[in-house]
This record gives sequence, C-alpha cells and structure tokens, in this order.
Amino acid sequence: MNFKTFEKKSFIIFGGTGSFGEKMLRHLLKFKIKEIIIFSRDEKKQENLRRSIKDQRVNYIIGDIRDKESVNRSVQKIDYVFQAAALKQVPSCEFFPLEAYKTNVLGTSNVIEESVKSGVKKIVVLSTDKAVYPINAMGISKAMMEKIAIAKAREMQIKKFKTKILITRYGNVMFSRGSLLPLLIKQIKNNHNLTITDPEMTRFMMSLDDSVNLVMEAFKNGNNGDIYIQKSPGCRIIDIANALLIIFKKKNKIDIIGSRHGEKINEYLCSSEEMTKSLDIKKYYKIPADNRNINYDLHANKNKITKQLEAYSSNKTQQLSINEIIKLIKQQSEFRVILNKQ
Repeated sequence: MNFKTFEKKSFIIFGGTGSFGEKMLRHLLKFKIKEIIIFSRDEKKQENLRRSIKDQRVNYIIGDIRDKESVNRSVQKIDYVFQAAALKQVPSCEFFPLEAYKTNVLGTSNVIEESVKSGVKKIVVLSTDKAVYPINAMGISKAMMEKIAIAKAREMQIKKFKTKILITRYGNVMFSRGSLLPLLIKQIKNNHNLTITDPEMTRFMMSLDDSVNLVMEAFKNGNNGDIYIQKSPGCRIIDIANALLIIFKKKNKIDIIGSRHGEKINEYLCSSEEMTKSLDIKKYYKIPADNRNINYDLHANKNKITKQLEAYSSNKTQQLSINEIIKLIKQQSEFRVILNKQ
C-alpha cells in the first residue's frame, strides 16, 4: 500500500508494547513519518522495545488509558490513533470484570473523546471475535466498546466533525503474547504434557501481519463507524497441538483439561444479523455503520424484508487440515525466530 498521506504525520499507538503495537510500529517506520508515540503502562516492555528499535522518530509515554488527563496530554498534535490497549485474557476478565470494563470500555471512551477534542484525523479501534454473541466479560466489554465507538462515529457524521472512527475485529492472532501457540511450544520444549481445553474447540487463525494489514485496510478505505473483518481460516485447537508435535518431532502426551471460565467452543467474527448488511470486499467483510437517527418513523420502509444469513464462525469458515496448519505456522516470521533461538 502506498500511504503518502503518512509522510510527516504523527501517530500514537495505545497499548503500543503489545504484539500488535510492536508489529505496527515496525510497519510505520518504513514510511517517512514524523513521529510515533508508544503509550502503555508497562515500563519494562517499553525499555525492551526502546533497546530493540533505535529510531529517533519513536517516543514513549508511560500512562493508562483509564486516566483521561494522561490520554489528553498524549494526543496533542497527533494525526492518527491506533487504540490497541485492552485487557484481553478471558479468564482474568471473568474474575475481574470491573477491571475489564474500566480499561476496555471507559479507557477506550477516553481515547476517543480526547482524540476528537484534539482534532485527530482518524482513530482505529481494535476489537475481537469475542465481542460477537459475547458470553464472557472480556467479550461483553469489547462489544460495549464497539457500540461506544460507533455511537461516537455517528455523532461525527451528524455534527460534521473531521475525525473518522473505525473498528477492526480479530480472531486468534498467532504468536501474540499469551496466545496458544507460544504456550504449546514452551510445553513441548520443556517435555511437558500439552494442555488442551476441549478437542472440539475451534478458533480463527490470523497472523500478526494480517492484523496490521486489516488495520491498514480500514484506515485506507473505511468510513465513519465501519467495522472491518478479515476472512480467516479456522481449525480445531487439538489439530494445532498435533501439528506442533509433528513440526518438533515430539510425542508429548496431550491432556484435555476442560474449558476455562468464559470460553466458547466456537468463535464468531460476524453475527447473523450483521451478515445481512455486510459488504464482501475480497479478503474482508465490511459492516457499514447504521447512520439512521433514533426517529425510526422517518426511516420506515414496510416493503423491506431482511434475509437471514448464517453467522461467520470459526467452525463454518475454511477448516485447515493438520498439514495446512503446519505450513501456516512455518510461514510465520515469529516461528522462525523461535527456531533460531534453539
């Protein structure tokens, strides 16, 4: 993608020391940008990132998106915002749902509000498949986060503000921190039994590069309030475990430990209701914002009948075989880094 609009522009990545943040940072540094601010509350991860990426265009802010003043100071004279800061671990959010609400809902609201006030041109908010038909605190908080972003985007349209607010939804991102693949690889290397929650559990499979490309697609082509979803293959997590055992030529035993708090058997990237209005754009689905106002009588169309469509789920998308999973894993640069460390 040719992003000449990036030249001499300033960016901030909230949650910038996470897996997505670091990948996006490295991507943005390929352009002739003015500045990138990495905003997070983890000073150790910031120090690690500072040591690994030596570029005078990168600056760091210690802060918390729950603190509106901290956010306000950080977005001054910023052109573009990527909001990736979140509590993401499903079991942790189940035990501490109020903390998930404070970060994922109120924190994101702070980012949006303060960015709009400071005249930011675009905000891309990162969401998750768990926001669709949510059954856990993490998914519920992310679903509410999406609603706040869409409501604010609708307000931008009505009041003719210049700020655009976009949303991207992800499935499981391979080799992101705290995800399944790094855990299983560590268990294999330590000759431990592999722990699988449920052999029939399926998940979407996305790479870190995919996550950046999805944000870039939304950034380039999205309208206010649009949700972007990448079409992604899925597979059973038991097949991921078996694929890794083949790759490493190991025979570790697999223990089935049962689902953790708040886990689904299958995930959804797009609900049945959303599929009825989604646009199919090659590698992606785009769900346009519903920009009607609350006076529904003005929008009534008695002849319009909505066709029911099947939800886009991890067990109904393209299913990867074990050989296909092996090929996909080996293609990832993060996996090659792990092999080189052996």
